[in-house]
Amino acid sequence: MKKYLFIISSCLFLAACTKNISDLNQETKKAANVPAASLFANATKNLTDYLASTSVNINVFRLVTGQWATTTYQDEPNYDFTTRNIPQTWWTWMYRDVLVDLKESKKLIPSTPIITEGAKKNRIAMVDVMEVLTWSILVNTFGDVPYRDALDYNKLFPKYDDAKTIYDDLIARLNNDIASLSTAEKGFDAPDDIIYGGSVSAWIKFANTLKMRMGMMLADVDAAKAKTLVEQASPNAFSSASDNAIFKYLSVTPNNNPIWTDLIQSNRQDFIAANTLVDNLKALNDPRLPFFFRVNDAGQYVGGIEGANNTFTLFAKPSDKVAAINFPAVLLDYSDAEFDRAEAIERGFSVAGTAEQHYNNAIRASILYWGGTNAQADAYLLQPSVAYTTAPGNFKQKIGTQKWIALYNRGYELWTEVRRLDYPVLPLPAAPKSGFPVRLLYPTNEQTLNGDSYTAAAAKIGGDKVETKIFWDKY
Repeated sequence: MKKYLFIISSCLFLAACTKNISDLNQETKKAANVPAASLFANATKNLTDYLASTSVNINVFRLVTGQWATTTYQDEPNYDFTTRNIPQTWWTWMYRDVLVDLKESKKLIPSTPIITEGAKKNRIAMVDVMEVLTWSILVNTFGDVPYRDALDYNKLFPKYDDAKTIYDDLIARLNNDIASLSTAEKGFDAPDDIIYGGSVSAWIKFANTLKMRMGMMLADVDAAKAKTLVEQASPNAFSSASDNAIFKYLSVTPNNNPIWTDLIQSNRQDFIAANTLVDNLKALNDPRLPFFFRVNDAGQYVGGIEGANNTFTLFAKPSDKVAAINFPAVLLDYSDAEFDRAEAIERGFSVAGTAEQHYNNAIRASILYWGGTNAQADAYLLQPSVAYTTAPGNFKQKIGTQKWIALYNRGYELWTEVRRLDYPVLPLPAAPKSGFPVRLLYPTNEQTLNGDSYTAAAAKIGGDKVETKIFWDKY
Protein backbone atom coordinates (compact mmCIF):
# COMPACT_ATOMS: atom_id res chain seq x y z
CA MET A 1 0.00 0.00 0.00
CA LYS A 2 2.83 2.40 0.85
CA LYS A 3 4.32 1.64 -2.58
CA TYR A 4 1.13 2.78 -4.38
CA LEU A 5 0.87 5.91 -2.26
CA PHE A 6 4.43 6.81 -3.18
CA ILE A 7 3.71 6.41 -6.90
CA ILE A 8 0.53 8.51 -6.68
CA SER A 9 2.35 11.22 -4.72
CA SER A 10 5.15 11.27 -7.27
CA CYS A 11 2.71 11.63 -10.16
CA LEU A 12 0.90 14.49 -8.42
CA PHE A 13 4.26 16.17 -7.77
CA LEU A 14 5.31 15.86 -11.41
CA ALA A 15 1.93 17.12 -12.56
CA ALA A 16 2.29 20.13 -10.32
CA CYS A 17 5.78 20.80 -11.70
CA THR A 18 4.69 20.62 -15.32
CA LYS A 19 1.37 22.42 -15.07
CA ASN A 20 2.91 25.72 -16.21
CA ILE A 21 5.74 24.33 -18.30
CA SER A 22 5.27 27.13 -20.88
CA ASP A 23 6.73 29.51 -18.30
CA LEU A 24 10.08 27.89 -18.96
CA ASN A 25 10.10 29.47 -22.42
CA GLN A 26 10.05 32.99 -21.07
CA GLU A 27 13.43 34.74 -21.54
CA THR A 28 13.56 36.73 -18.35
CA LYS A 29 17.09 38.01 -18.96
CA LYS A 30 16.63 39.10 -22.57
CA ALA A 31 15.41 42.60 -23.33
CA ALA A 32 12.01 42.69 -25.00
CA ASN A 33 13.24 45.50 -27.25
CA VAL A 34 16.73 46.61 -28.17
CA PRO A 35 17.13 50.35 -27.47
CA ALA A 36 17.20 52.53 -30.56
CA ALA A 37 20.51 54.08 -29.47
CA SER A 38 22.18 50.67 -29.19
CA LEU A 39 21.04 49.73 -32.69
CA PHE A 40 22.49 52.99 -34.02
CA ALA A 41 25.82 52.37 -32.30
CA ASN A 42 25.96 48.76 -33.50
CA ALA A 43 25.23 49.73 -37.09
CA THR A 44 27.91 52.43 -36.97
CA LYS A 45 30.49 49.99 -35.68
CA ASN A 46 29.55 47.33 -38.23
CA LEU A 47 29.86 49.77 -41.11
CA THR A 48 33.21 51.02 -39.85
CA ASP A 49 34.52 47.48 -39.33
CA TYR A 50 33.66 46.47 -42.88
CA LEU A 51 35.30 49.54 -44.37
CA ALA A 52 38.40 49.02 -42.20
CA SER A 53 38.69 45.25 -42.60
CA THR A 54 41.51 43.62 -44.55
CA SER A 55 39.81 40.23 -44.81
CA VAL A 56 39.81 38.90 -48.37
CA ASN A 57 36.31 37.60 -47.68
CA ILE A 58 34.98 41.13 -47.21
CA ASN A 59 37.15 44.04 -48.27
CA VAL A 60 39.72 43.63 -51.04
CA PHE A 61 39.91 47.23 -52.20
CA ARG A 62 43.44 47.87 -50.90
CA LEU A 63 44.51 45.15 -53.33
CA VAL A 64 42.53 46.61 -56.24
CA THR A 65 43.90 50.15 -55.85
CA GLY A 66 47.63 49.44 -55.74
CA GLN A 67 48.12 49.94 -52.00
CA TRP A 68 48.83 46.38 -50.91
CA ALA A 69 49.90 43.14 -52.56
CA THR A 70 49.86 39.57 -51.26
CA THR A 71 52.45 36.86 -50.81
CA THR A 72 50.61 33.68 -51.74
CA TYR A 73 46.89 33.87 -52.45
CA GLN A 74 46.49 35.78 -55.69
CA ASP A 75 42.79 35.42 -56.49
CA GLU A 76 41.67 38.85 -55.31
CA PRO A 77 44.71 40.87 -56.53
CA ASN A 78 43.96 39.40 -59.96
CA TYR A 79 40.32 40.52 -59.79
CA ASP A 80 38.80 37.15 -58.89
CA PHE A 81 36.04 38.20 -56.51
CA THR A 82 33.81 35.13 -56.90
CA THR A 83 35.93 32.31 -55.50
CA ARG A 84 35.28 33.65 -52.00
CA ASN A 85 31.96 35.25 -53.05
CA ILE A 86 33.02 38.70 -51.91
CA PRO A 87 30.02 40.50 -53.51
CA GLN A 88 27.65 38.31 -51.49
CA THR A 89 29.37 39.10 -48.20
CA TRP A 90 29.62 42.85 -48.89
CA TRP A 91 25.96 42.99 -49.98
CA THR A 92 24.65 40.93 -47.06
CA TRP A 93 26.57 42.77 -44.41
CA MET A 94 25.57 46.21 -45.69
CA TYR A 95 21.89 45.28 -45.87
CA ARG A 96 21.59 42.95 -42.86
CA ASP A 97 24.18 44.26 -40.42
CA VAL A 98 23.96 47.98 -41.08
CA LEU A 99 20.75 49.04 -42.82
CA VAL A 100 18.41 46.73 -40.89
CA ASP A 101 19.73 48.05 -37.56
CA LEU A 102 19.45 51.64 -38.73
CA LYS A 103 15.91 51.14 -39.96
CA GLU A 104 14.86 49.56 -36.67
CA SER A 105 16.59 52.31 -34.69
CA LYS A 106 14.71 54.99 -36.59
CA LYS A 107 11.43 53.15 -36.03
CA LEU A 108 11.97 52.96 -32.27
CA ILE A 109 13.17 56.53 -31.65
CA PRO A 110 9.68 58.12 -31.54
CA SER A 111 8.71 55.86 -28.62
CA THR A 112 11.93 56.46 -26.68
CA PRO A 113 10.95 57.74 -23.21
CA ILE A 114 12.23 60.80 -21.34
CA ILE A 115 13.91 62.65 -24.25
CA THR A 116 12.31 65.69 -25.89
CA GLU A 117 10.67 65.76 -29.30
CA GLY A 118 13.52 67.93 -30.56
CA ALA A 119 16.09 65.36 -29.43
CA LYS A 120 14.09 62.63 -31.14
CA LYS A 121 14.11 64.66 -34.35
CA ASN A 122 17.90 65.04 -34.11
CA ARG A 123 18.37 61.33 -33.54
CA ILE A 124 16.20 60.39 -36.49
CA ALA A 125 18.20 62.74 -38.69
CA MET A 126 21.52 61.27 -37.49
CA VAL A 127 20.34 57.74 -38.21
CA ASP A 128 19.17 58.81 -41.64
CA VAL A 129 22.54 60.39 -42.45
CA MET A 130 24.17 57.03 -41.73
CA GLU A 131 21.55 55.32 -43.89
CA VAL A 132 22.32 57.71 -46.74
CA LEU A 133 26.03 56.95 -46.41
CA THR A 134 25.41 53.19 -46.45
CA TRP A 135 23.02 53.31 -49.39
CA SER A 136 25.53 55.41 -51.33
CA ILE A 137 28.15 52.72 -50.70
CA LEU A 138 25.84 50.04 -52.11
CA VAL A 139 25.07 52.13 -55.20
CA ASN A 140 28.74 53.01 -55.73
CA THR A 141 29.62 49.32 -55.47
CA PHE A 142 26.94 47.65 -57.61
CA GLY A 143 24.94 50.32 -59.47
CA ASP A 144 21.21 49.56 -59.49
CA VAL A 145 20.20 47.83 -56.25
CA PRO A 146 16.96 47.06 -54.36
CA TYR A 147 16.02 50.26 -52.53
CA ARG A 148 12.31 50.98 -52.13
CA ASP A 149 11.40 47.28 -51.85
CA ALA A 150 14.44 46.43 -49.73
CA LEU A 151 14.26 45.57 -46.01
CA ASP A 152 10.53 44.78 -46.36
CA TYR A 153 9.91 41.21 -45.21
CA ASN A 154 6.65 41.16 -47.15
CA LYS A 155 8.54 41.63 -50.41
CA LEU A 156 10.55 38.49 -50.93
CA PHE A 157 11.64 39.40 -54.45
CA PRO A 158 12.57 43.09 -54.29
CA LYS A 159 12.91 44.96 -57.54
CA TYR A 160 16.06 46.89 -58.34
CA ASP A 161 15.86 50.67 -58.48
CA ASP A 162 17.73 52.88 -60.92
CA ALA A 163 21.02 54.00 -59.38
CA LYS A 164 20.66 57.65 -60.42
CA THR A 165 17.11 57.73 -59.05
CA ILE A 166 18.35 56.31 -55.74
CA TYR A 167 21.09 58.95 -55.62
CA ASP A 168 18.61 61.75 -56.19
CA ASP A 169 16.43 60.44 -53.37
CA LEU A 170 19.41 60.08 -51.04
CA ILE A 171 20.41 63.68 -51.68
CA ALA A 172 16.86 64.83 -50.96
CA ARG A 173 16.94 62.87 -47.70
CA LEU A 174 20.30 64.38 -46.80
CA ASN A 175 18.97 67.89 -47.40
CA ASN A 176 16.05 67.13 -45.11
CA ASP A 177 18.40 65.74 -42.45
CA ILE A 178 20.57 68.85 -42.53
CA ALA A 179 17.48 71.04 -42.16
CA SER A 180 16.21 68.88 -39.28
CA LEU A 181 19.37 68.90 -37.18
CA SER A 182 19.25 71.56 -34.47
CA THR A 183 22.01 72.50 -32.04
CA ALA A 184 19.31 73.77 -29.68
CA GLU A 185 18.48 70.15 -28.86
CA LYS A 186 20.47 67.07 -27.83
CA GLY A 187 21.26 64.17 -30.09
CA PHE A 188 22.30 60.72 -28.98
CA ASP A 189 24.07 60.42 -25.65
CA ALA A 190 27.86 60.32 -25.88
CA PRO A 191 28.25 56.53 -25.31
CA ASP A 192 25.85 55.77 -28.18
CA ASP A 193 27.24 58.30 -30.65
CA ILE A 194 30.57 56.57 -31.16
CA ILE A 195 31.72 58.99 -33.85
CA TYR A 196 30.99 62.43 -32.39
CA GLY A 197 30.09 61.78 -28.75
CA GLY A 198 26.69 63.45 -29.00
CA SER A 199 27.73 66.67 -30.80
CA VAL A 200 24.90 67.81 -33.06
CA SER A 201 27.03 70.54 -34.62
CA ALA A 202 29.59 67.90 -35.64
CA TRP A 203 26.84 65.87 -37.31
CA ILE A 204 25.73 68.94 -39.25
CA LYS A 205 29.27 69.32 -40.61
CA PHE A 206 29.47 65.60 -41.35
CA ALA A 207 26.18 65.66 -43.26
CA ASN A 208 27.31 68.67 -45.32
CA THR A 209 30.66 67.03 -46.09
CA LEU A 210 28.84 63.89 -47.24
CA LYS A 211 26.55 66.07 -49.36
CA MET A 212 29.58 67.76 -50.94
CA ARG A 213 31.14 64.38 -51.69
CA MET A 214 27.92 63.08 -53.25
CA GLY A 215 27.72 66.26 -55.28
CA MET A 216 31.20 65.69 -56.64
CA MET A 217 30.21 62.15 -57.59
CA LEU A 218 27.72 63.71 -60.02
CA ALA A 219 30.14 66.23 -61.49
CA ASP A 220 30.72 64.41 -64.79
CA VAL A 221 27.07 63.45 -65.40
CA ASP A 222 25.08 66.37 -63.96
CA ALA A 223 27.37 69.35 -63.55
CA ALA A 224 24.56 71.77 -62.75
CA LYS A 225 23.24 69.67 -59.88
CA ALA A 226 26.76 68.96 -58.63
CA LYS A 227 27.48 72.70 -58.62
CA THR A 228 24.36 73.47 -56.60
CA LEU A 229 25.04 70.76 -54.04
CA VAL A 230 28.70 71.63 -53.54
CA GLU A 231 28.06 75.35 -53.28
CA GLN A 232 25.34 74.73 -50.68
CA ALA A 233 27.40 72.28 -48.65
CA SER A 234 30.94 73.67 -48.72
CA PRO A 235 30.49 76.58 -46.27
CA ASN A 236 29.09 74.21 -43.64
CA ALA A 237 31.34 71.21 -44.28
CA PHE A 238 34.57 70.25 -42.49
CA SER A 239 36.83 73.25 -41.91
CA SER A 240 39.67 71.60 -39.94
CA ALA A 241 40.98 68.21 -38.90
CA SER A 242 39.11 68.52 -35.62
CA ASP A 243 35.93 67.84 -37.61
CA ASN A 244 37.11 64.43 -38.85
CA ALA A 245 34.67 61.55 -38.55
CA ILE A 246 36.89 59.13 -36.63
CA PHE A 247 35.98 55.78 -35.10
CA LYS A 248 38.30 55.27 -32.14
CA TYR A 249 39.02 51.60 -31.66
CA LEU A 250 39.93 50.31 -28.22
CA SER A 251 42.88 48.27 -26.99
CA VAL A 252 40.64 45.33 -26.05
CA THR A 253 38.68 42.92 -28.19
CA PRO A 254 36.12 42.83 -29.74
CA ASN A 255 36.18 46.64 -30.12
CA ASN A 256 39.65 46.67 -31.64
CA ASN A 257 41.06 47.66 -35.01
CA PRO A 258 40.11 44.87 -37.49
CA ILE A 259 43.53 45.15 -39.14
CA TRP A 260 45.14 44.07 -35.87
CA THR A 261 42.87 41.02 -35.84
CA ASP A 262 43.71 40.15 -39.45
CA LEU A 263 47.46 40.76 -39.30
CA ILE A 264 48.70 40.52 -35.72
CA GLN A 265 46.35 38.31 -33.72
CA SER A 266 46.13 35.77 -36.54
CA ASN A 267 49.89 36.05 -37.21
CA ARG A 268 49.31 36.01 -40.95
CA GLN A 269 52.04 36.81 -43.45
CA ASP A 270 49.83 37.53 -46.45
CA PHE A 271 49.91 41.27 -46.96
CA ILE A 272 52.82 43.40 -48.12
CA ALA A 273 53.22 46.84 -49.64
CA ALA A 274 52.48 47.07 -53.37
CA ASN A 275 55.22 48.41 -55.59
CA THR A 276 52.71 50.70 -57.29
CA LEU A 277 52.32 52.85 -54.19
CA VAL A 278 55.77 52.37 -52.66
CA ASP A 279 57.60 53.37 -55.83
CA ASN A 280 55.51 56.54 -56.14
CA LEU A 281 56.05 57.47 -52.49
CA LYS A 282 59.80 57.06 -52.89
CA ALA A 283 59.88 59.06 -56.12
CA LEU A 284 58.01 61.92 -54.42
CA ASN A 285 60.13 61.82 -51.24
CA ASP A 286 56.82 61.45 -49.42
CA PRO A 287 57.18 61.84 -45.63
CA ARG A 288 54.24 59.47 -45.09
CA LEU A 289 56.15 56.42 -46.34
CA PRO A 290 57.42 55.27 -42.88
CA PHE A 291 53.96 55.82 -41.41
CA PHE A 292 52.33 53.70 -44.11
CA PHE A 293 54.86 50.85 -44.19
CA ARG A 294 57.73 49.27 -42.31
CA VAL A 295 60.90 48.15 -44.09
CA ASN A 296 61.70 44.63 -45.25
CA ASP A 297 64.25 42.41 -43.53
CA ALA A 298 67.05 44.22 -45.37
CA GLY A 299 65.91 47.59 -44.04
CA GLN A 300 64.50 48.83 -47.37
CA TYR A 301 61.15 49.95 -48.70
CA VAL A 302 60.44 47.54 -51.53
CA GLY A 303 56.96 46.82 -52.86
CA GLY A 304 55.72 43.50 -54.16
CA ILE A 305 54.13 42.83 -57.54
CA GLU A 306 50.36 42.72 -57.44
CA GLY A 307 48.92 39.40 -58.50
CA ALA A 308 52.24 37.54 -58.35
CA ASN A 309 53.72 35.40 -55.57
CA ASN A 310 55.99 37.47 -53.34
CA THR A 311 58.37 36.37 -50.58
CA PHE A 312 57.25 37.95 -47.31
CA THR A 313 60.72 38.83 -45.98
CA LEU A 314 61.77 40.67 -49.14
CA PHE A 315 59.08 43.34 -49.10
CA ALA A 316 57.84 46.19 -46.94
CA LYS A 317 54.83 45.48 -44.72
CA PRO A 318 51.90 47.53 -43.38
CA SER A 319 53.33 49.67 -40.59
CA ASP A 320 53.04 48.96 -36.88
CA LYS A 321 50.97 52.14 -36.72
CA VAL A 322 48.35 50.81 -39.13
CA ALA A 323 48.27 47.40 -37.46
CA ALA A 324 48.05 48.73 -33.89
CA ILE A 325 45.18 47.28 -31.91
CA ASN A 326 43.65 50.72 -31.29
CA PHE A 327 44.46 52.44 -34.61
CA PRO A 328 41.35 54.48 -35.53
CA ALA A 329 39.29 54.27 -38.70
CA VAL A 330 38.20 57.25 -40.79
CA LEU A 331 34.76 57.66 -42.36
CA LEU A 332 35.30 61.18 -43.71
CA ASP A 333 37.98 63.75 -43.03
CA TYR A 334 39.10 67.31 -43.65
CA SER A 335 41.54 66.20 -46.33
CA ASP A 336 38.62 64.70 -48.32
CA ALA A 337 36.71 67.95 -48.07
CA GLU A 338 39.65 70.08 -49.19
CA PHE A 339 40.38 67.91 -52.23
CA ASP A 340 36.70 68.19 -53.18
CA ARG A 341 36.84 71.97 -52.85
CA ALA A 342 39.96 72.14 -55.01
CA GLU A 343 38.28 70.07 -57.71
CA ALA A 344 35.06 72.06 -57.45
CA ILE A 345 36.92 75.32 -58.14
CA GLU A 346 38.61 73.75 -61.16
CA ARG A 347 35.16 72.81 -62.45
CA GLY A 348 33.94 76.39 -62.11
CA PHE A 349 31.90 76.00 -58.93
CA SER A 350 31.67 79.02 -56.62
CA VAL A 351 33.73 77.90 -53.64
CA ALA A 352 35.82 80.27 -51.54
CA GLY A 353 39.60 80.19 -51.95
CA THR A 354 41.72 78.79 -54.79
CA ALA A 355 42.23 75.25 -56.02
CA GLU A 356 45.89 75.45 -55.04
CA GLN A 357 45.08 76.51 -51.47
CA HIS A 358 42.63 73.67 -50.94
CA TYR A 359 44.98 71.16 -52.60
CA ASN A 360 47.79 72.26 -50.27
CA ASN A 361 45.48 72.13 -47.24
CA ALA A 362 44.41 68.60 -48.11
CA ILE A 363 47.96 67.31 -48.46
CA ARG A 364 49.13 69.06 -45.29
CA ALA A 365 46.18 67.67 -43.32
CA SER A 366 47.02 64.16 -44.50
CA ILE A 367 50.70 64.47 -43.59
CA LEU A 368 49.87 65.81 -40.13
CA TYR A 369 47.24 63.13 -39.55
CA TRP A 370 49.76 60.38 -40.22
CA GLY A 371 52.36 61.88 -37.89
CA GLY A 372 54.40 64.16 -40.12
CA THR A 373 55.29 67.78 -39.37
CA ASN A 374 54.45 71.14 -40.91
CA ALA A 375 58.07 71.47 -41.97
CA GLN A 376 57.84 68.17 -43.83
CA ALA A 377 54.60 69.29 -45.46
CA ASP A 378 56.24 72.57 -46.53
CA ALA A 379 59.17 70.77 -48.13
CA TYR A 380 56.91 68.24 -49.83
CA LEU A 381 54.66 70.90 -51.34
CA LEU A 382 57.65 72.81 -52.75
CA GLN A 383 58.69 69.90 -54.94
CA PRO A 384 57.90 70.53 -58.64
CA SER A 385 56.36 67.07 -58.90
CA VAL A 386 53.93 67.94 -56.10
CA ALA A 387 53.38 71.71 -56.28
CA TYR A 388 50.00 72.46 -57.82
CA THR A 389 51.31 74.79 -60.50
CA THR A 390 54.04 72.41 -61.72
CA ALA A 391 52.81 68.87 -60.95
CA PRO A 392 52.18 66.93 -64.18
CA GLY A 393 48.78 66.61 -65.79
CA ASN A 394 45.40 68.29 -65.58
CA PHE A 395 43.52 68.92 -62.35
CA LYS A 396 42.14 65.39 -62.31
CA GLN A 397 45.62 63.94 -62.48
CA LYS A 398 47.10 66.31 -59.88
CA ILE A 399 44.25 65.85 -57.40
CA GLY A 400 43.73 62.18 -58.22
CA THR A 401 47.37 61.31 -57.60
CA GLN A 402 47.54 63.08 -54.26
CA LYS A 403 44.12 61.80 -53.22
CA TRP A 404 45.34 58.26 -53.97
CA ILE A 405 48.11 58.77 -51.43
CA ALA A 406 45.97 60.59 -48.85
CA LEU A 407 43.35 57.82 -48.93
CA TYR A 408 45.87 55.19 -47.92
CA ASN A 409 44.29 52.41 -45.86
CA ARG A 410 40.80 53.49 -46.96
CA GLY A 411 40.59 51.11 -49.87
CA TYR A 412 36.89 51.35 -50.62
CA GLU A 413 36.84 55.17 -50.74
CA LEU A 414 39.99 55.14 -52.86
CA TRP A 415 38.49 52.64 -55.32
CA THR A 416 35.54 55.00 -55.72
CA GLU A 417 37.77 58.03 -56.37
CA VAL A 418 40.05 56.19 -58.82
CA ARG A 419 36.97 55.19 -60.84
CA ARG A 420 35.54 58.70 -60.76
CA LEU A 421 38.70 60.70 -61.52
CA ASP A 422 40.44 58.03 -63.65
CA TYR A 423 43.73 58.90 -61.95
CA PRO A 424 46.16 57.59 -61.19
CA VAL A 425 46.17 55.10 -64.05
CA LEU A 426 46.89 51.86 -62.23
CA PRO A 427 48.76 48.97 -63.87
CA LEU A 428 46.98 45.67 -64.24
CA PRO A 429 48.08 42.85 -61.92
CA ALA A 430 50.17 39.91 -63.08
CA ALA A 431 47.29 37.68 -64.23
CA PRO A 432 44.04 39.69 -64.31
CA LYS A 433 40.75 37.85 -64.65
CA SER A 434 39.18 40.94 -66.23
CA GLY A 435 39.79 44.56 -67.00
CA PHE A 436 40.02 46.99 -64.09
CA PRO A 437 36.86 46.41 -62.00
CA VAL A 438 34.58 49.45 -61.90
CA ARG A 439 31.84 47.62 -59.96
CA LEU A 440 31.30 44.31 -58.18
CA LEU A 441 29.10 41.60 -59.65
CA TYR A 442 25.68 41.08 -58.13
CA PRO A 443 25.70 38.36 -55.45
CA THR A 444 25.09 34.75 -56.42
CA ASN A 445 22.12 34.60 -54.05
CA GLU A 446 20.39 37.31 -56.03
CA GLN A 447 20.74 35.27 -59.18
CA THR A 448 19.28 32.15 -57.58
CA LEU A 449 16.73 33.55 -55.12
CA ASN A 450 15.63 36.78 -56.82
CA GLY A 451 16.16 35.71 -60.40
CA ASP A 452 13.59 37.81 -62.24
CA SER A 453 14.65 41.04 -60.56
CA TYR A 454 18.32 40.18 -61.04
CA THR A 455 17.86 39.41 -64.73
CA ALA A 456 16.03 42.66 -65.34
CA ALA A 457 18.66 44.66 -63.45
CA ALA A 458 21.58 43.02 -65.24
CA ALA A 459 20.00 43.68 -68.64
CA LYS A 460 19.26 47.31 -67.77
CA ILE A 461 22.84 48.19 -66.81
CA GLY A 462 24.29 46.50 -69.89
CA GLY A 463 25.40 43.24 -68.30
CA ASP A 464 26.42 42.06 -64.86
CA LYS A 465 30.15 42.47 -65.44
CA VAL A 466 32.88 44.15 -63.42
CA GLU A 467 33.65 46.39 -66.39
CA THR A 468 30.08 47.78 -66.58
CA LYS A 469 30.29 51.38 -65.41
CA ILE A 470 28.04 52.90 -62.76
CA PHE A 471 26.00 55.90 -63.90
CA TRP A 472 28.38 58.58 -62.53
CA ASP A 473 31.44 56.96 -64.14
CA LYS A 474 31.15 58.73 -67.48
CA TYR A 475 34.73 58.61 -68.76
